[in-house]
Amino acid sequence: MHRDSNEKHLIKKPFYEGGKKALDDFIKKHLSYPAEALEKKIEGSVHVKFEINTQGKVIMAKSISHLGGGCDEEAVRLVKLLKYKVPKNPRKLKIKFNKKLQIHFRLPKTKTTSNKKNTNIQYNYTKKTEQQAVTKPKPNTYSYTIKWS
Repeated sequence: MHRDSNEKHLIKKPFYEGGKKALDDFIKKHLSYPAEALEKKIEGSVHVKFEINTQGKVIMAKSISHLGGGCDEEAVRLVKLLKYKVPKNPRKLKIKFNKKLQIHFRLPKTKTTSNKKNTNIQYNYTKKTEQQAVTKPKPNTYSYTIKWS
């Protein structure tokens, strides 16, 4: 008897609707960087282990790699917001699934206030006159004045 490749696995695993890209977009949208982590300039990744019930809800989430500064709690909060799609399993099996997810915390890029548009550079070129050169026998001397405003 030949089975389809779709029926290869008896138990079908839950998946995030929209795939990896949709999951990344959800995380970016709902992630709020903890104030303590911003102050201490903490960056890194938090690994979260979580359990999904038969309805696709995250019922238990736990941080397994700690970063500190409130990042662990934020990662767990974010994972608990996730909703997975669970395909129907044969024989009405009720199975809880375990998954791991890595959430990256990167400091937001600060916008530096640059005055490139308003910067005025002024160059003044003065050559020593011959009278000044006679009193002090030096080769041609130049002076520059640069003003930033």
